[in-house]
Amino acid sequence: MKKFLIGIALLPLVSAPALAEYPERAIEVTVPAPAGGGTDTSARKLAILLEKELGVSMAILNVAGGGGSVGVTQFMQAKPDGYSLLATWNSPITTVPQVQKTAYGLDSFTPIASTSETAYTMCVKPDFPAENGAQFLDELAANPDKYTYGNDGIGGTMQLAAERIFQQRDIKAVAIPFGGAGETLQNFLGGHIDIYGGSISPVLPYVESGEAKCLIVTSAAPVEALPQAAGLESLGLGAQETLLWRMFLAPAGLDQAIADRLVAALEKTVNDPEYVEFLATKGELPNVVAGEALTARLQSEFDGLAEAAKKLGLSQ
Repeated sequence: MKKFLIGIALLPLVSAPALAEYPERAIEVTVPAPAGGGTDTSARKLAILLEKELGVSMAILNVAGGGGSVGVTQFMQAKPDGYSLLATWNSPITTVPQVQKTAYGLDSFTPIASTSETAYTMCVKPDFPAENGAQFLDELAANPDKYTYGNDGIGGTMQLAAERIFQQRDIKAVAIPFGGAGETLQNFLGGHIDIYGGSISPVLPYVESGEAKCLIVTSAAPVEALPQAAGLESLGLGAQETLLWRMFLAPAGLDQAIADRLVAALEKTVNDPEYVEFLATKGELPNVVAGEALTARLQSEFDGLAEAAKKLGLSQ
């Protein structure tokens, strides 16, 4: 009996050093997007700072396809040991599963922390008959199916973000899918669509030159870079907020002590002045949400987008 008790007492002493020594080797970070894109450049910049903080190298693995689902699916084969992480934006996790079958769900991950966020925006040409967000929505509501808006693909986050707003005001606008914000912008500037729907950074130069005016953002609060654009809270639509945001995840089952170590490292590096300055050039803000709060954020967004997709007849 004494030997048994001694063995039990020593168990913490045996397991503790393994956690205390994490990480001991390189960490592989899967980015489910092509090299050079927003999520990739953000992950690579953050990886440089994380290498200094964690004392190990960070290897980026790009696996693009399926709106991010190909890379996420491949990532799910990794062990929950802290040496395989996923650096992704929210769409593959909360949007793609609404419109196509995926091999993963929210319970497939251990949420680590979000890192940055930005709103989407809807912009029009200078001669559009509206000068603010309220007038913009009124004009659309008064003219069903008259106006076209570009977005990032059928069932993409921008389309669902727009429809979450439109459905609250019984607005009918024609969604025109494109390959991404860059393609949407080109068609908007070329006069092929009435409304640009996409991320902020690509359209900013044209707002500054007077070739576009952005009248609404998909965040509850307004965005400093777009003073003419109304935040959803001011329109009574704050609950319909949809953001483009980035995060780090691990496979389900990651030891909590390792998760806590990663959260601490991300909190420090995301708020590093060098990274904050980098984000500013992209129109993004640092935003660290971790643990249960991140789990709740994912679930809330997933549910809101599921409702929008269902009303559009896009749900799986």
